[in-house]
Amino acid sequence: MLDWTTLLKEFVTLFVVIDPIGSLPVFLYATAHVPKKLHKRFAIRAVLIAAFVLLLFLVGGQVLLESLGLRLGSFQVAGGLILFLFALTMIFGQSKAAQEISEAESDHLAGAVFPLAMPSIASPGAMLAIVILTENDSNPIEEQVITAGLLLIVLAMTLALLLMAGRLQRAIGTTGSSVVSRVMGLILATVAVDATLGGLETLGLLNLAGEGPLSLE
Repeated sequence: MLDWTTLLKEFVTLFVVIDPIGSLPVFLYATAHVPKKLHKRFAIRAVLIAAFVLLLFLVGGQVLLESLGLRLGSFQVAGGLILFLFALTMIFGQSKAAQEISEAESDHLAGAVFPLAMPSIASPGAMLAIVILTENDSNPIEEQVITAGLLLIVLAMTLALLLMAGRLQRAIGTTGSSVVSRVMGLILATVAVDATLGGLETLGLLNLAGEGPLSLE
């Protein structure tokens, strides 16, 4: 079974890549012309769609890798690098919310599916992270169920925040949302480096088990 340190790490990883706070401005934009009485249904629909997509990756992501003949270690390294680049855009570039609102403004399909469910909640980074955390080929089904439970907890928190979107946005403002997004980007960068190192170890290119400094095998 997963220990508390691993559970906390997985929870923080999922919270960072899903970024519920960063989804608040996207929700406010997407519901700008939606009657207030439909906002609750709008938020629930978006979270359910995101949950379906992420659980699909949790269950079938490893199967897809195996069908393509790819090693998990290679995927971990690639996923870690992509997550790191994603983290850099959060730290130095446009905030997640600003980028996705900009995309929505140039598209008439703004709504519960786009840009809220995807790519705001079920982002490419979240899809990669859920496959890396699950590791279907090595983790027992019990640990995968725990990871799925943590995912559902984060999504439930996301739904709760969306339902309080108006009050929270007034409280932290656009600047506050941007600051939070950048802090989360720094955390995600650390997680990405750890995932890359883990992938190198899985491939046998790095030994993290020995004492002292990291050593290449």
